[in-house]
Amino acid sequence: MTSSSDFKPTNILIIGGTGTIGAYITSTLLSSPDPKPYTTLTLFTRPGFDSDPSSAKAQLITHWQSLGLRIVTGSVESFSQTDFTKVFEDGSFDTIISCLGRATLQYQPKIIDAAEASEKVKWFLPSEFGTDVEYNERSKDELTHVGKLALRKHVREKVKRLKVTYVVTGPYFDMWLYPTPGYPQAGGFEPKEKKAWIVGDGEGKVGFCTMWDVGRFVLATLLHPAQSFNKALKVQSFVVTPNQVLAEFEKQTGGTKFDVTYTPLSEIEKLETVLWDKENIDGKPQPKPQATPVTLRRIWAQGGTLYEKNDNELLEVKEEDSDTLEEGVRRYLRGGYKTETFGVRE
Repeated sequence: MTSSSDFKPTNILIIGGTGTIGAYITSTLLSSPDPKPYTTLTLFTRPGFDSDPSSAKAQLITHWQSLGLRIVTGSVESFSQTDFTKVFEDGSFDTIISCLGRATLQYQPKIIDAAEASEKVKWFLPSEFGTDVEYNERSKDELTHVGKLALRKHVREKVKRLKVTYVVTGPYFDMWLYPTPGYPQAGGFEPKEKKAWIVGDGEGKVGFCTMWDVGRFVLATLLHPAQSFNKALKVQSFVVTPNQVLAEFEKQTGGTKFDVTYTPLSEIEKLETVLWDKENIDGKPQPKPQATPVTLRRIWAQGGTLYEKNDNELLEVKEEDSDTLEEGVRRYLRGGYKTETFGVRE
């Protein structure tokens, strides 16, 4: 039985570590100062990642290998629970970090079951980065939360030995700034056009986490196992209103006022009905890809990211250790997360 007072991660395996948020986590852990919260850091990735050395993924992994990253290959989709358990045992991994995206979350239960069955793995951090799926009573009915709620239920019912920690970051500020493709009324900023779309009146506070801070909070979690075991940690970079974000954009772009469209929540809810195809007469809804981001933006606008107290202090993350609103906007104006190279090229 793992003692929460004396366990320290040594051999960490990160799954999905080249993905949208996984790359930030992997990069942060590799560049963390000594003493690092691990002896080895290994990436589980698809075989053949280096078949084209000029590809962005191959270049990124090669760069990370120069920083000490180890590699093990396999398929999240086709690997069985037994296959994963063998990987965990062969690598003597005591800590697993899952960074799977929504498209592959369905495979996470078998990975957790494999970790539970392994004699080596002691700690598992599921891919829970994002919105709190158990924020309030209404959360259980949100269509965006179905997969993650099912995972939490699975963990409660199936996991007996393994320690599990959810790092709940709320919305990624970097992504929130981008308008939803085809539906800008759901919120976003176009600084070149000096346009902004804001849900509600813009005065409701939202708790954000920048994508680099997601990595920093995962690092802080690994440094505090005793405080983190079997908890859903709520962490945040800053809490601001959309109107404060707007003011920062106007400040950093020369003081010119933006053309702002405010979308009532009632209109967003109507849009959700269409995007989720809730009124499908055949009873077989065919939700559009934009349904999830639009619903999440409504949840955030309704205060679904606000807490009486977050867990930053528990992890000893000080305000000066996190990104600020000013830094988040500046990074977006420089190109945003879509242009991040993680040190491969400047």
